[in-house]
Amino acid sequence: LDALYWPDLDAMVAEMDMVVLTCPRTSETYHLFSAERLARMKPTAYLINTSRGPIVDEAALIAAVEAGNIAGAGLDVFDEEPLPSDHPYRRIDAIVATPHLGYTMREGYENFFGQGIEDIAAWLDGKPIRIMNT
Repeated sequence: LDALYWPDLDAMVAEMDMVVLTCPRTSETYHLFSAERLARMKPTAYLINTSRGPIVDEAALIAAVEAGNIAGAGLDVFDEEPLPSDHPYRRIDAIVATPHLGYTMREGYENFFGQGIEDIAAWLDGKPIRIMNT
């Protein structure tokens, strides 16, 4: 695996075409992507956030995209979820917003709901399976 280590986040974001956020929400990561950090990104760069909404300063991101300081963003998480119907993210073409479902896969839902139906049917037949508590 070829990987690079960047000891300086600001230097890294200035070079990247795409920045993908996958960090936890902590006091250190709150608004990690502020107006100042977004300003360091290339105007052709995209920001992807699949971690937690408050890691990105929403007002700063909107301003950066609308001003053309970055090319756009892909967001699966927001400060407020579900995303309000009148939120600015919904009107900006350069921002793609999904409703916090980036983790989902068809197979996962098939297993989850399929096993749930099996469990209910078995319980109704008096032969419960996958018992969690005894």
